[in-house]
Amino acid sequence: MKATIVQVLQQFCPIPLDENMLESPVHTHLGDWALPCFPFAKELRKSPIVIAEDIAKAIDHPLIRQAAAVNGYVNIFLDRTTIASSLLQTILEQSSSYGASNEGNEETITIDLSSPNIAKPFSMGHLRSTVIGNSIALLLEKIGFKIVKINYIGDWGTQFGKLLTAYRKWGNEEEVKIAPIETLLRLYIRFHEEAEQNDSLNDEGRAAFKALEDGDSEALALWKWFKTESLKEFQRIYDLLGVTFDSYNGEAYYNDKMGPIVDELAEKGLLIESDGALIVQLDEGMPPCLIKKSDGATLYATRDLTAALDRKATYDFVKSLYVVGNEQSLHFTQFKKVLHKMGHEWSECIQHMPFGLILKDGKKMSTRKGKIVLLEEVLNDAIALAQSTIEAKNPDLLNKTEVAEAIGVGAIIFSDLKQHRKHDIEFDLASMLQTEGETGPYVQYANARAHSVLRKAGETNAFMIEGVNDFEWAIVRMLGLFPHTVKRATDELDPSIVAKYAVDLAQAFNSFYGNVQVLSDSAHRFYRIALVTCVTIVLKESLRLLGMQAPEEM
Repeated sequence: MKATIVQVLQQFCPIPLDENMLESPVHTHLGDWALPCFPFAKELRKSPIVIAEDIAKAIDHPLIRQAAAVNGYVNIFLDRTTIASSLLQTILEQSSSYGASNEGNEETITIDLSSPNIAKPFSMGHLRSTVIGNSIALLLEKIGFKIVKINYIGDWGTQFGKLLTAYRKWGNEEEVKIAPIETLLRLYIRFHEEAEQNDSLNDEGRAAFKALEDGDSEALALWKWFKTESLKEFQRIYDLLGVTFDSYNGEAYYNDKMGPIVDELAEKGLLIESDGALIVQLDEGMPPCLIKKSDGATLYATRDLTAALDRKATYDFVKSLYVVGNEQSLHFTQFKKVLHKMGHEWSECIQHMPFGLILKDGKKMSTRKGKIVLLEEVLNDAIALAQSTIEAKNPDLLNKTEVAEAIGVGAIIFSDLKQHRKHDIEFDLASMLQTEGETGPYVQYANARAHSVLRKAGETNAFMIEGVNDFEWAIVRMLGLFPHTVKRATDELDPSIVAKYAVDLAQAFNSFYGNVQVLSDSAHRFYRIALVTCVTIVLKESLRLLGMQAPEEM
């Protein structure tokens, strides 16, 4: 609507306009939009008051009921009936496609997300990459891109040398078989505790990883066992979150593919030896990028370079997104610069999507120190609380287990995505599970309440609109903003824009529900039913774009 009104106003205004010039008045009696004319005064050599009066007098358009000049502003009062009728028909016809576009033209975007380390539990620290990446993928898919979601599993690196060393020193095969991840976590934590007192353990860990890289059969067998058990645990959590992937090619996948990259760097004269290691010098003031350690072991950068080249060859992406924490920003800057030095101009298509930490008591969670909160435990606690609430308030609800899961998991997802991804988040389970305020359950309940109205309404008929009151108009305005919201969220790659929109739409509906007799036998009945139907369509789609379910009963 905003874009349309700007186009209309441009016909009557001699100065170029854009959407940002339109303001939303604080009070509804001042109109739906206001155009300040002060920026035009110098060029037109008139006072803003005169300019506003000239524009207001000239405006004549079916979408605008009235234009009033007030103190240098043109206050625009829209024709609510015309706009509401057109918008509701559009949403009813397009249904879940409302807000979609073909902007992406089926071009491919790869998204590197989640990427937990094997042999470690799936902690709350992994939640952000998983749900942020999944939502960004859904948003980009909504505007016509072909999305490839890659779970770049952390299944290689020096930490496995440490784990192998710990298992050989203190591990027990039976304990690992009974509780694989818990046992391996205890061993990993113990290694770091012991290494603080005995630094030679770190040398043993490095040697163990080098043996693994060199193909030691015993080390490989243990590694494969740890990986198999880890993936089973991860899949259970991904099923709960409703997240799927197109590729699980992790770090180990590139073990036999790094040689050509190192050779190419050498051929192009980019490799420099430094204290026995091989590095690529970067811009002045930036640390060099380490490609090979002095013992010949490869590093994250070597693998990421190899993975990027492989993904470009495989998918021919127009953009490659990496949903990885803020602390890896330097790594991605270096990694892109090395690709650029190699002559790969498409390195500009690579974008690091940083996000903040989930903190516990103001401090970073750390697997090596045992300061973690297990995501599966949090999800199960949230589901259990939702289940108990259902039993207390709606014990006859069908599919109680599925609904409790949708509410509990949705609460955790929403509590993350309503924050801008770059912000740190303090872990607070009680806050995440609140059913009032800006929460997932609040939005889901608004949707369920709307469906309750529709169940009572029965069959709907064609509608005519004979006036739109303020509560209805608030909903119409929010519904009209949905395509713009999707566009903003995809442009900024920020799911919080959709989360905040969903809360605003839910609030507008709840206010309408509390003040308007939706099913009264009046001339407004079928129009209001259509309005509620459109609310359910857009709320459900908003929640889907966040990776959440929208139960029709709660």
